[in-house]
Amino acid sequence: MKILNIHGYRGSAENAAFAALKANDHDVVSPQLDYDILSPEEMLQKLSSTAHSEGAEMLVGTSLGGFFAAVISAETKLPVVLVNPCLMAFYHLPLLGWQGDVTQFIRLFGKTAELDADKTSCIIGGSDEVVTTHSFTRSLLGDKVRVIPDGMHSGATLPLKEFFAEVIG
Repeated sequence: MKILNIHGYRGSAENAAFAALKANDHDVVSPQLDYDILSPEEMLQKLSSTAHSEGAEMLVGTSLGGFFAAVISAETKLPVVLVNPCLMAFYHLPLLGWQGDVTQFIRLFGKTAELDADKTSCIIGGSDEVVTTHSFTRSLLGDKVRVIPDGMHSGATLPLKEFFAEVIG
């Protein structure tokens, strides 16, 4: 399956999700992104264009990448897997030193309400030390969220290979 993998803020294209997807023999497109250069709307446009041009059949997003994957999924109805998603980016990014204008994230945030629960899976670390708003994610997605009690923010602390095998195949 052709999957667009979207890494998190200050993350790497070859993140834990990328490694787990490759280990499960998926065809993965994983661009290296600099979230400090493009505005949120420009980043959304870039990622939507990449998904379309690469023929992505599914999206996987980690942390801030999960925010963008959720918005793209809401717009395109592509299936999505979220890993410790930072759905409330307008809140978390300033705490991490991001200097941009949060109003675009606030405008885009409303799209998360349009996610198709039947096409969404999510895994979060119960001990995530970065994203502290997973209670919102659990409220939004209900039984589509798997919590790993000792899991941290890093995808390397989560059983991603097994989770992806289960929810993607």
